[in-house]
This record gives sequence, C-alpha cells and structure tokens, in this order.
Amino acid sequence: MKKIKSLFLIFAVLLFSSVSALAKTQLTVYSAIEAEDLKKYAATFNEDHPDIEINWVRDSTGIVTAKLLAEKNNPQADIVWGLAATSLMLLKSEGMLEPYSPAGVDKLDPKFRDSANPTSWTGMDAWVAAVCFNTIEGEKNGLPIPTSWKDLTNPVYKGHISMPNPSSSGTGFLDVSSWLQIFGESEGWKYMDALHENISAYTHSGSKPCKQAAAGESSIGISFAFRGAKSKADGAPIEIIVPTEGVGWDMEATAIIKGTKNLDAAKTLADWSISLKANQMYNDAYAVVAIPGIAKPVPFFPENLVSSMIDNDFDYAASNRSSILEEWQKRYDSKSEPK
Repeated sequence: MKKIKSLFLIFAVLLFSSVSALAKTQLTVYSAIEAEDLKKYAATFNEDHPDIEINWVRDSTGIVTAKLLAEKNNPQADIVWGLAATSLMLLKSEGMLEPYSPAGVDKLDPKFRDSANPTSWTGMDAWVAAVCFNTIEGEKNGLPIPTSWKDLTNPVYKGHISMPNPSSSGTGFLDVSSWLQIFGESEGWKYMDALHENISAYTHSGSKPCKQAAAGESSIGISFAFRGAKSKADGAPIEIIVPTEGVGWDMEATAIIKGTKNLDAAKTLADWSISLKANQMYNDAYAVVAIPGIAKPVPFFPENLVSSMIDNDFDYAASNRSSILEEWQKRYDSKSEPK
C-alpha cells in the first residue's frame, strides 16, 4: 500500500509539473545580448512574470538581423529583446514590426524610442565603441598607447589590431558607420584602407577583440567600453581608450515581431523592458540607459565616454547598411576569421 501511495505521489508531482509547464506562455525571444547575461535577464523578468517562459535565440547582431530578414514571410520570433536599434529600423522599413507603445514610453530619453506614435521599437541602453590596449603586450612589442582612431593606422601597429566584422557584429557596424560620419565617406574609406593594413583579423563577435587583448592574445582590440570595463574589473592589464575624434554608439532595443501568436505576452515583455527595474538591471553593465537620471557610474568606464559619443545619424546607418556592408566585404573580408 505504501508503495502504491508513493507511486501515486510521484505521478501527481510529475503531472503537476507538466501542467505548470504547459500553463506558461512560451515566448521566443531573439537577442544579441551578451550570452553570459541571458540567464540574469530572464530570471529578473520572471520575478515579476513567472507565467512567461523565455526561449532565447541568441547570436551576434548581424547574424540575428539576417535571420529575421530571412524569416520575413514566416516569422519565428515573437519579440526581439536586445538588438541594435539600427537593425530594428531596417526591420521597420520592411514592415516586420508590430507598432506598440509600451507602458511608460514617455519616461524614456527621446533618443531611445522610435519617433512614430505608436512606437515600433524602444531602446534599452547604449553600447559605445572603445579601444582595449594591453599594456604588458604593448610594452613587450614596443607599441605606443594610441589616443585617436588615426593613430591606429601607424605602421608600428601592423598585425597587432583586431576588430569586429561589421557584417556579423553590431559593434563592427557601428565602428564603420561612425567612421564614415566622422571622416566623411571618401576619407572614411581611405581611413579603413589604411587601418586594414594593420588588422590581424576581423572577428565575428564585438566583444572578442577586447577579450583577446585582455588575455594577451593581441595588443589592441577595437571593441566596446562595457567589455573593456568588465575585463579590467576582472584584473586584465588593459587601458580603455576613447579616441579623440569621438566614438560611435548604438542602442540595444526591443520590438515586437509582426505576426506573433503570443502578442499579449510579447507586449508584457515590451512593457517590462523599459521599466525602472529593467533599466536598473541594464545599468549593471551599461553606463548609459534609456531612462534619464537613474544610471549610476559603472566601474572602470572612461570618464569622458559619454561626452565623446558622436551625434550618430541612425537613419543614415540603417538606410545605408546594405551598401556599406557590401563595400566593406569587397575591400576587407579577406582577413575575416572563418565562421
């Protein structure tokens, strides 16, 4: 009899677990958020909404963007949480986003939301270009510490620089699009021609060049400030350099994919993604977040970073994305790492 009762209890627990799992809404979320942060983002969201289970589909910005475009006529994602705003602007122009103004959208910095009403996307935080310089490797190789983008074209750095491929990395694309804005299109391509001579490899991850510099695998990594600050906090012998010409940046942003069968749950996540709690979570790693006035300093972020952010023309970057990438691949793809 005891054995029967035990079996019954086990069956009841399994049945309850199955029913509970079925009761949760399964939300397919595409993202380019750093892989190490996915569990934290989902867990923090689930503190308020345990009835929605996030199923992540994560990759680099360019790959996620290409996947979404390929699925235009048969959408697989319910919502995007953490993809470059320039990518979402491109998706909007393709008619792929569900217009929706999340609750609290009026509290965001205007730069961090679509100008349309209702909005099609909302920003979360900004990630900003920076250069990671390994001081030990730099000294070993007799390399001066660069202070500007143009410094990186000095032949002394030949073979010592890695940077992200803009076709697969949002960080790489914000670098390229910002250089075309800072220097002008003609001079921008000339600058990249000269920089290319010093590049050892183009990576398919925006954070990898800084990770390589932090590990001593290279002397210089063109990456973004958050990764540099995190590596330095972990004890890496790097300096985070903000080039004097100014630095490109982009927003991580959220948007609902048109045609989702889980619209209510997607709206719930969109609402939460711009909440105070969410912005405070983003601020754990990012010094610039969408709600003004709440960001606390992030350890090891360069003090002059925010003031060095260029007046980025996001419309230019989004509308010219395809032609910029086509030209970049034609000129420089020979040094890209294998995928």
